[in-house]
Amino acid sequence: MDLATLIGLIGGFAIVLMAMVLGGSLSMFFDVPSTLIVFGGTLFVALMKFSVSQFLGAGKTVAKAFMFKLDKPEELIDLIVELADAARKGGLLSLEGKEINNDFLAKGIQLLVDGHDSDVVRTLMTKDKNLAIERHKTGASVWGCMGDIGPAMGMIGTLVGLVAMLSNMDDPKSIGPSMAVALLTTLYGAMLANMVAIPFADKLKLRMAEEALIKSMVIDALLAIQAGQNPRVIESMLRTYLPEGKREVAAD
Repeated sequence: MDLATLIGLIGGFAIVLMAMVLGGSLSMFFDVPSTLIVFGGTLFVALMKFSVSQFLGAGKTVAKAFMFKLDKPEELIDLIVELADAARKGGLLSLEGKEINNDFLAKGIQLLVDGHDSDVVRTLMTKDKNLAIERHKTGASVWGCMGDIGPAMGMIGTLVGLVAMLSNMDDPKSIGPSMAVALLTTLYGAMLANMVAIPFADKLKLRMAEEALIKSMVIDALLAIQAGQNPRVIESMLRTYLPEGKREVAAD
Protein backbone atom coordinates (compact mmCIF):
# COMPACT_ATOMS: atom_id res chain seq x y z
CA MET A 1 0.00 0.00 0.00
CA ASP A 2 1.34 3.40 -1.00
CA LEU A 3 0.43 5.56 1.99
CA ALA A 4 1.59 8.74 0.24
CA THR A 5 -1.09 8.37 -2.45
CA LEU A 6 -3.82 7.44 0.03
CA ILE A 7 -3.00 10.14 2.56
CA GLY A 8 -2.56 12.78 -0.13
CA LEU A 9 -5.89 11.97 -1.80
CA ILE A 10 -7.89 11.80 1.43
CA GLY A 11 -6.13 14.79 2.95
CA GLY A 12 -6.61 16.97 -0.12
CA PHE A 13 -10.34 16.30 -0.34
CA ALA A 14 -10.75 16.58 3.43
CA ILE A 15 -9.26 20.08 3.43
CA VAL A 16 -11.52 21.22 0.59
CA LEU A 17 -14.63 19.67 2.15
CA MET A 18 -13.80 21.26 5.49
CA ALA A 19 -13.55 24.65 3.81
CA MET A 20 -16.92 24.06 2.14
CA VAL A 21 -18.55 23.14 5.44
CA LEU A 22 -17.09 26.16 7.19
CA GLY A 23 -18.25 28.35 4.33
CA GLY A 24 -21.85 27.20 4.51
CA SER A 25 -23.57 23.98 3.47
CA LEU A 26 -22.17 21.17 1.35
CA SER A 27 -25.41 21.07 -0.65
CA MET A 28 -24.66 24.48 -2.19
CA PHE A 29 -21.53 23.03 -3.75
CA PHE A 30 -23.36 20.24 -5.55
CA ASP A 31 -24.93 20.83 -8.94
CA VAL A 32 -26.05 18.08 -11.34
CA PRO A 33 -25.54 20.01 -14.62
CA SER A 34 -22.05 21.04 -13.52
CA THR A 35 -21.23 17.43 -12.64
CA LEU A 36 -22.41 16.16 -16.02
CA ILE A 37 -20.51 18.81 -17.97
CA VAL A 38 -17.18 18.35 -16.19
CA PHE A 39 -17.00 14.66 -15.29
CA GLY A 40 -19.10 13.27 -18.12
CA GLY A 41 -17.62 15.63 -20.67
CA THR A 42 -14.05 14.92 -19.58
CA LEU A 43 -14.52 11.16 -19.87
CA PHE A 44 -16.03 11.29 -23.34
CA VAL A 45 -13.55 13.81 -24.73
CA ALA A 46 -10.64 11.77 -23.34
CA LEU A 47 -12.13 8.66 -24.95
CA MET A 48 -11.86 10.40 -28.33
CA LYS A 49 -8.08 10.58 -27.97
CA PHE A 50 -7.50 6.89 -27.22
CA SER A 51 -8.81 3.48 -28.15
CA VAL A 52 -11.47 1.88 -25.96
CA SER A 53 -9.01 -0.69 -24.63
CA GLN A 54 -6.43 2.00 -23.76
CA PHE A 55 -9.07 4.12 -22.07
CA LEU A 56 -10.49 1.26 -20.01
CA GLY A 57 -6.99 0.04 -19.23
CA ALA A 58 -6.21 3.40 -17.64
CA GLY A 59 -8.89 2.69 -15.06
CA LYS A 60 -7.04 -0.43 -14.03
CA THR A 61 -3.79 1.50 -13.65
CA VAL A 62 -5.30 3.45 -10.76
CA ALA A 63 -4.57 0.44 -8.58
CA LYS A 64 -0.86 0.93 -9.27
CA ALA A 65 -1.05 4.34 -7.63
CA PHE A 66 -2.19 2.67 -4.40
CA MET A 67 -0.90 -0.90 -4.59
CA PHE A 68 2.33 -1.58 -6.46
CA LYS A 69 4.48 -4.56 -5.60
CA LEU A 70 8.04 -3.93 -6.63
CA ASP A 71 11.02 -5.80 -5.23
CA LYS A 72 13.41 -3.71 -3.20
CA PRO A 73 16.62 -3.24 -5.20
CA GLU A 74 18.78 -4.22 -2.22
CA GLU A 75 16.96 -7.54 -1.77
CA LEU A 76 17.03 -8.23 -5.50
CA ILE A 77 20.77 -7.59 -5.62
CA ASP A 78 21.33 -10.09 -2.80
CA LEU A 79 19.32 -12.71 -4.72
CA ILE A 80 21.20 -12.02 -7.95
CA VAL A 81 24.57 -12.36 -6.21
CA GLU A 82 23.41 -15.68 -4.78
CA LEU A 83 22.40 -16.86 -8.25
CA ALA A 84 25.68 -15.65 -9.75
CA ASP A 85 27.63 -17.54 -7.13
CA ALA A 86 25.66 -20.73 -7.83
CA ALA A 87 26.15 -20.32 -11.60
CA ARG A 88 29.90 -19.80 -11.24
CA LYS A 89 30.28 -22.92 -9.12
CA GLY A 90 27.86 -25.26 -10.88
CA GLY A 91 27.25 -23.71 -14.28
CA LEU A 92 24.12 -22.08 -15.66
CA LEU A 93 22.19 -25.36 -15.55
CA SER A 94 22.48 -25.30 -11.75
CA LEU A 95 20.08 -22.34 -11.75
CA GLU A 96 17.22 -24.45 -13.09
CA GLY A 97 14.53 -24.94 -10.48
CA LYS A 98 15.78 -22.11 -8.26
CA GLU A 99 12.98 -20.33 -6.42
CA ILE A 100 12.80 -16.78 -7.80
CA ASN A 101 9.91 -14.53 -6.80
CA ASN A 102 10.64 -11.84 -9.39
CA ASP A 103 8.92 -12.91 -12.63
CA PHE A 104 11.17 -10.81 -14.86
CA LEU A 105 14.33 -12.23 -13.31
CA ALA A 106 12.90 -15.75 -13.43
CA LYS A 107 12.18 -15.37 -17.14
CA GLY A 108 15.73 -14.19 -17.78
CA ILE A 109 17.28 -17.01 -15.76
CA GLN A 110 15.26 -19.52 -17.77
CA LEU A 111 16.67 -18.03 -20.97
CA LEU A 112 20.18 -18.56 -19.58
CA VAL A 113 19.39 -22.13 -18.59
CA ASP A 114 17.99 -22.81 -22.06
CA GLY A 115 21.33 -21.79 -23.54
CA HIS A 116 20.38 -18.67 -25.50
CA ASP A 117 23.26 -16.38 -26.39
CA SER A 118 23.69 -12.91 -24.92
CA ASP A 119 22.21 -11.08 -27.91
CA VAL A 120 19.00 -13.09 -27.71
CA VAL A 121 18.76 -12.58 -23.96
CA ARG A 122 19.35 -8.85 -24.26
CA THR A 123 16.85 -8.47 -27.12
CA LEU A 124 14.03 -10.46 -25.51
CA MET A 125 14.39 -8.95 -22.06
CA THR A 126 14.74 -5.41 -23.37
CA LYS A 127 11.63 -5.85 -25.48
CA ASP A 128 9.73 -7.14 -22.44
CA LYS A 129 10.89 -4.10 -20.45
CA ASN A 130 9.97 -1.64 -23.18
CA LEU A 131 6.47 -3.10 -23.63
CA ALA A 132 5.81 -2.85 -19.90
CA ILE A 133 6.99 0.77 -19.89
CA GLU A 134 4.77 1.53 -22.88
CA ARG A 135 1.71 0.19 -21.04
CA HIS A 136 2.48 2.41 -18.05
CA LYS A 137 3.10 5.36 -20.34
CA THR A 138 -0.30 4.91 -22.00
CA GLY A 139 -2.08 4.83 -18.64
CA ALA A 140 -0.26 7.95 -17.50
CA SER A 141 -1.12 9.65 -20.80
CA VAL A 142 -4.85 8.98 -20.33
CA TRP A 143 -4.85 10.48 -16.85
CA GLY A 144 -2.70 13.39 -17.98
CA CYS A 145 -5.15 13.99 -20.81
CA MET A 146 -8.04 14.13 -18.36
CA GLY A 147 -6.02 16.56 -16.29
CA ASP A 148 -5.82 18.84 -19.33
CA ILE A 149 -9.46 18.40 -20.34
CA GLY A 150 -11.01 18.88 -16.87
CA PRO A 151 -10.34 22.64 -16.56
CA ALA A 152 -11.35 23.15 -20.20
CA MET A 153 -14.70 21.45 -19.56
CA GLY A 154 -15.03 23.63 -16.47
CA MET A 155 -14.58 26.68 -18.65
CA ILE A 156 -17.19 25.38 -21.11
CA GLY A 157 -19.59 24.88 -18.22
CA THR A 158 -18.87 28.39 -17.04
CA LEU A 159 -19.76 29.76 -20.46
CA VAL A 160 -22.95 27.68 -20.53
CA GLY A 161 -23.95 29.08 -17.15
CA LEU A 162 -23.18 32.65 -18.16
CA VAL A 163 -25.18 32.33 -21.38
CA ALA A 164 -28.13 30.94 -19.44
CA MET A 165 -27.85 33.76 -16.90
CA LEU A 166 -27.60 36.54 -19.48
CA SER A 167 -30.50 35.18 -21.53
CA ASN A 168 -32.77 35.26 -18.48
CA MET A 169 -31.82 38.57 -16.91
CA ASP A 170 -35.48 39.49 -16.79
CA ASP A 171 -36.09 36.58 -14.39
CA PRO A 172 -34.16 37.22 -11.16
CA LYS A 173 -34.91 33.71 -9.89
CA SER A 174 -32.93 32.12 -12.73
CA ILE A 175 -29.79 34.18 -12.18
CA GLY A 176 -28.71 32.29 -9.05
CA PRO A 177 -28.91 28.74 -10.48
CA SER A 178 -27.26 29.81 -13.73
CA MET A 179 -24.43 31.52 -11.86
CA ALA A 180 -24.00 28.40 -9.72
CA VAL A 181 -23.50 26.29 -12.84
CA ALA A 182 -20.98 28.83 -14.12
CA LEU A 183 -18.88 28.81 -10.96
CA LEU A 184 -19.23 25.18 -9.91
CA THR A 185 -18.09 23.80 -13.25
CA THR A 186 -14.86 25.77 -12.89
CA LEU A 187 -14.47 24.39 -9.35
CA TYR A 188 -15.15 20.82 -10.45
CA GLY A 189 -12.75 21.08 -13.38
CA ALA A 190 -9.96 22.40 -11.18
CA MET A 191 -10.55 19.69 -8.57
CA LEU A 192 -10.68 16.88 -11.13
CA ALA A 193 -7.44 18.01 -12.76
CA ASN A 194 -5.33 19.04 -9.79
CA MET A 195 -6.58 16.66 -7.10
CA VAL A 196 -7.12 13.47 -9.11
CA ALA A 197 -6.01 13.23 -12.74
CA ILE A 198 -2.63 15.00 -12.70
CA PRO A 199 -1.46 13.40 -9.41
CA PHE A 200 -2.42 9.97 -10.72
CA ALA A 201 -0.56 10.62 -13.98
CA ASP A 202 2.55 11.75 -12.12
CA LYS A 203 2.44 8.75 -9.77
CA LEU A 204 2.15 6.36 -12.71
CA LYS A 205 5.18 8.02 -14.32
CA LEU A 206 7.06 7.45 -11.05
CA ARG A 207 6.02 3.79 -11.03
CA MET A 208 7.13 3.52 -14.65
CA ALA A 209 10.58 4.91 -13.81
CA GLU A 210 10.94 2.59 -10.81
CA GLU A 211 10.04 -0.49 -12.83
CA ALA A 212 12.32 0.52 -15.69
CA LEU A 213 15.22 0.91 -13.25
CA ILE A 214 14.66 -2.53 -11.71
CA LYS A 215 14.36 -4.24 -15.09
CA SER A 216 17.45 -2.51 -16.46
CA MET A 217 19.35 -3.73 -13.42
CA VAL A 218 18.10 -7.28 -13.96
CA ILE A 219 19.15 -7.26 -17.63
CA ASP A 220 22.67 -6.13 -16.71
CA ALA A 221 22.79 -8.84 -14.06
CA LEU A 222 21.68 -11.58 -16.44
CA LEU A 223 24.31 -10.69 -19.01
CA ALA A 224 27.00 -10.56 -16.31
CA ILE A 225 25.98 -13.96 -14.94
CA GLN A 226 26.00 -15.42 -18.43
CA ALA A 227 29.50 -13.99 -19.00
CA GLY A 228 30.69 -15.71 -15.82
CA GLN A 229 31.75 -12.56 -14.01
CA ASN A 230 32.76 -12.70 -10.37
CA PRO A 231 29.69 -12.36 -8.09
CA ARG A 232 31.44 -9.58 -6.12
CA VAL A 233 32.02 -7.65 -9.33
CA ILE A 234 28.38 -8.13 -10.28
CA GLU A 235 27.31 -6.89 -6.86
CA SER A 236 29.47 -3.78 -7.15
CA MET A 237 28.07 -3.07 -10.60
CA LEU A 238 24.45 -3.47 -9.49
CA ARG A 239 24.90 -1.28 -6.43
CA THR A 240 25.43 1.67 -8.76
CA TYR A 241 21.66 1.47 -9.34
CA LEU A 242 21.04 2.30 -5.68
CA PRO A 243 20.79 5.87 -4.38
CA GLU A 244 24.24 7.05 -3.41
CA GLY A 245 23.34 7.21 0.27
CA LYS A 246 22.40 3.49 0.31
CA ARG A 247 25.40 2.08 -1.51
CA GLU A 248 27.82 2.12 1.40
CA VAL A 249 25.24 0.88 3.89
CA ALA A 250 24.37 -2.04 1.63
CA ALA A 251 28.02 -2.90 1.11
CA ASP A 252 28.83 -3.10 4.81
